[in-house]
Amino acid sequence: MPAETSTHVVFLGFGAVGRHLARLLRPELDKDRIRLTAAVRDLSRYEDSPAPDGVQLVQIDTPGLETAVDSAEIIVEAAGVEPATTYGPGVIAAGKDAVLTSVGALVDEEIATQLLSGPGRLWVTHGAIGGLDMLSSLSEADGLDRVGITTSKPPASLIQPWMDDQQQDRLAHLGDDDEPLTVFSGSPRGAIESFPGNTNVGVALAWATRGLGTSPEDNVRLMQQSLDRVELNLVADPRLTDARHEIIATGAAGRFQFTFESAPSPENPQTSITTALSVAHTLRQVLQQLGDHTPPTARKPRG
Repeated sequence: MPAETSTHVVFLGFGAVGRHLARLLRPELDKDRIRLTAAVRDLSRYEDSPAPDGVQLVQIDTPGLETAVDSAEIIVEAAGVEPATTYGPGVIAAGKDAVLTSVGALVDEEIATQLLSGPGRLWVTHGAIGGLDMLSSLSEADGLDRVGITTSKPPASLIQPWMDDQQQDRLAHLGDDDEPLTVFSGSPRGAIESFPGNTNVGVALAWATRGLGTSPEDNVRLMQQSLDRVELNLVADPRLTDARHEIIATGAAGRFQFTFESAPSPENPQTSITTALSVAHTLRQVLQQLGDHTPPTARKPRG
């Protein structure tokens, strides 16, 4: 009988999303269907908090990362927009499947072109929101004219380092008797620098509603147009304990409204629990395709 095989998956980043994801993938790890390597910025930070069984750690700016990526079939980015833009294009150019968590990387037209140009395949996760399959089908048929998303969060989670003392103090002291405060309204493109941790949902919505592209160039052009169409509102709501995302899309196809209130991640209350769940779902889709289409001789043997 031929030797069984396992798929080598490399995480770029091993913070809240990566750790939660490793737990979600325990069935695949225990059955040796996958091998996990996680690339981190500082290995010393994990001396008192070691990686789970079955996860090997390497430092992100060393030859260890290059070696790990060379031997991997799938790269999962879970480190933020900056690492996604730094390492993602090279991963795609090397012909690897890449799962993108920080979809804000698609705001940059040049980076988006590189991520979509192959020969590797880009997989975009839905993150903290859903219903995107329906909205995609409507957009491909030109059924939507307006698309908006309002993300409401507890005020403290929207405080940013660039805010002056007065702005930070206003958010910090919003009480239950105060009205919700809108801190941003506009395109996700305009929010990526000011609110980097709160923009991925808007960019994911723009990606889903870009319409039908038949080439990488088409998809980049349509994505830029979609970013300008999507209206993102960020609201500080003192009555909330968890994040809430409300999508409203209208057009010839009708009016569609979705509301999502997800619990925080068990690893980090600032991160939605659904982020890691969406990555796990997407990764399993990639694994399924590799299992269906990749010849066993082209995959790495166990051990």
